[in-house]
Amino acid sequence: MNWTTSRFLIDLTKPKVMGIVNVTPDSFSDGGRYASAHSALRHCEKLLCDGADILDIGAESTRPGARPLPTDEELARLLPVLREAVRLDVPVSVDTYKPTVMQAVLDLGVDIINDVWALRWRGSASGEIASATQIIATHPTCGVCLMHMHGEPMTMQLLPMDGDVVAQVRQFLQETATQLEQAGVQRSRIVIDPGIGFGKTVAQNLALLERQLELAGASHPLLIGWSRKSSLAAVAGLANASDASTEFHSRLAVSVAAAVLAVERGASIVRVHDVLETVQALKVLNAIT
Repeated sequence: MNWTTSRFLIDLTKPKVMGIVNVTPDSFSDGGRYASAHSALRHCEKLLCDGADILDIGAESTRPGARPLPTDEELARLLPVLREAVRLDVPVSVDTYKPTVMQAVLDLGVDIINDVWALRWRGSASGEIASATQIIATHPTCGVCLMHMHGEPMTMQLLPMDGDVVAQVRQFLQETATQLEQAGVQRSRIVIDPGIGFGKTVAQNLALLERQLELAGASHPLLIGWSRKSSLAAVAGLANASDASTEFHSRLAVSVAAAVLAVERGASIVRVHDVLETVQALKVLNAIT
């Protein structure tokens, strides 16, 4: 199984680790640490040294309660980093949902669009050159990740999902991927993500992990992002610390455990903050499978 992207054919017969680079002042776990182009690029280099297979770079926080970022500000944060990141000889993904941003980063040579809205965002039409689906369908080869999100970031945790979360997420991802294929995008370009933490309760997130094999059979590779999520802290009984760096370091062990469990249950890509530890844990798993 391969993931077709702009410049790389990514072999998914072995799980891949996607390293997170937040070029933001307000991301939930590392906001501000890599907000400058220089610090973000140094972090990219570190993640590659740690064993990352893919870099996922984002400039807008989608944590619960996050407010939307203006397009021009998102581009101002992203473009200086991406101009250098695309020279690192590794697949580069951009975490965005705005069509104008998608077009700009693809023009720079970015390989993957990772969209929490699954190409459904319908913000102000003014200034948008095309729909997100049109941008992806017009590009000949870029990869795309379609994520399930219930609601939108500002309110998604206030009114979480009802009913059988696994069945609903599976149906949404299958239907959205099919619509994209009908728009002309080859199946090999599409990866799906159930959206851990995006409008879901702790119990619902755990159900997605417990029954992940039902999603893994949905004909598209799975990307899973459990890293440092509050559901893990809740399950492990980790109290919030006054120092953010201490709090999120305490989530390292549970994040690595969740990544390994996700791969055991069919994930092809895990999106993580702590690349080195995840890579080491997956080597142990690979040694016995």
